[in-house]
Amino acid sequence: MPTYRYELQQECGDLLVGQLAAQSASGAALALKHRGGRIVRLVPINTSDTSTMKKIWLVLNAGNGPTKRDILDFTTQLAVMVRAGISLRVAIGGICEHVENEKFKTILESIIEDIEAGCTFSDAISKYPKLFTPLYVNMVRASELSGSFGHMLDRIAKIITRQIETKKMIVGASIYPAVIGGLATVVTIFLLTFVLPRFAGVFAGKESVLPWPTIFLMGLSAWMVIYWWTVPIGIAMLAVGGVLFGKTERGGVFMDSFKLRFPIVRKMLRALYITRSLQTLGELVNAGVPMLSALDVTGNIAGNRKYHKLWSEVYDGVKDGRRINEVLSNTTLLPKPVIQMISAGEESGKLGDVLEEISEYYDRVLRDAVKTFTSLLEPAMIIFMGGVVGFIAMAIILPIFKMSAVVSG
Repeated sequence: MPTYRYELQQECGDLLVGQLAAQSASGAALALKHRGGRIVRLVPINTSDTSTMKKIWLVLNAGNGPTKRDILDFTTQLAVMVRAGISLRVAIGGICEHVENEKFKTILESIIEDIEAGCTFSDAISKYPKLFTPLYVNMVRASELSGSFGHMLDRIAKIITRQIETKKMIVGASIYPAVIGGLATVVTIFLLTFVLPRFAGVFAGKESVLPWPTIFLMGLSAWMVIYWWTVPIGIAMLAVGGVLFGKTERGGVFMDSFKLRFPIVRKMLRALYITRSLQTLGELVNAGVPMLSALDVTGNIAGNRKYHKLWSEVYDGVKDGRRINEVLSNTTLLPKPVIQMISAGEESGKLGDVLEEISEYYDRVLRDAVKTFTSLLEPAMIIFMGGVVGFIAMAIILPIFKMSAVVSG
């Protein structure tokens, strides 16, 4: 008989923890309900259930996991079904039947089992932080307490939609420079390894009359023909080294600081971090999440260590009894008008609404910054590519003209 570990919150507020043997999770939940109180957690231990093992294997070894779009579709459908009066267990089960991603289907089946065992929906989804973010979980938990579950799911769906659109916009802005940069690299390698070697015989013995660009490129071409294999290895080593360096605390701080200082992208990324932070904080405050919990979540999803440190300082300040705008007064990561509006929101008691309005404004600023970034980058990449090809062409043509002048003279 399977054994289950339970956490039972009694009416007096005490949390009772223990183990219980039952034929199924439903049976264990029913036995605990007879004892009174609310089941906080109920999970199997030391089980040899083959179906459970199969689900674990599927989650670990399935192909591509659920995407942000899968979470959005699930949230939207669940909101509609909950507002229609369908029970949460039945609603998730109905959605699960039509889910195509096998890993996501297994996760939903596990969530259903947890709900049947007496867990709340927020506790069940909190086991999958990569799919259901702290923002998602905290908003759901607040709605469970306030009784606005369906409405909150609609708000979460809108947040996810904005996140998907923002990501698509950023990725779209990066495609063009990536294509142009890749094309410039291919053309340069082709010229160095196939075109320039054809002129080696023509220029042999005439090094004294060759201009420095030609001497440099001929040497580079000769090196590329023999040691071309070092280029991909070098690029791979730089990429791996950059990734490993970025994962260290010192490297992460350096990279995040560099992003905020680099002229081309700093306005775009600054708008992204402000939008993400203020939207998260505003949504959590309006959802009724305690301020300290909201600030903690905001810092964790900021996306930049500088902003994470900022919101951690705000968390500590609020914990000590200070107001948010007091802690933010000396920072340069948020514009002064934003801090003034936050102060006005605190004084009027409408902080959540103010934060949402600011985040919407900076969402528009982000879109404009992405358009500006794209419009500036296109000619810059074309000029760069033209300069590289032009430099190589000049290095080939100049010595031919110079030798022709010597011969004619």
